[in-house]
Amino acid sequence: VQPVESGGGAVQAGGSLRLSCAVSGRTFAMHSTGWFRQAPGKEREFVASANWNGASTSYANSVAGRFTISTDYAENLVYLQMNSLKPEVTAVYYCAKSRLYGDTAFRAIGEFDYWGQGTQVTVSS
Repeated sequence: VQPVESGGGAVQAGGSLRLSCAVSGRTFAMHSTGWFRQAPGKEREFVASANWNGASTSYANSVAGRFTISTDYAENLVYLQMNSLKPEVTAVYYCAKSRLYGDTAFRAIGEFDYWGQGTQVTVSS
């Protein structure tokens, strides 16, 4: 079952947004969840990921310290809190499930299979 993203929108630079990813408990059990983004004319890139219980996380260097990924395992939700937003982070943000399960927070696009439809984030200067 594909995950469903929400929470995107348009904000001014310096603002914050929190994205949510609703995942299927059965499908995502013990798997990592990752956030990726794709800007117009660019390839999809890794943003952040967390293992199944949120104990292990990984971030792209460009967002470390400003973005935070968290999980609500009981509610089957994964969040991406984005602070101090800059125009260059404007993109469609996708949530995805890792192919493998375990305690690793995977990062590579090829390590993820189920993808959501994405949610647009637009940051204006």
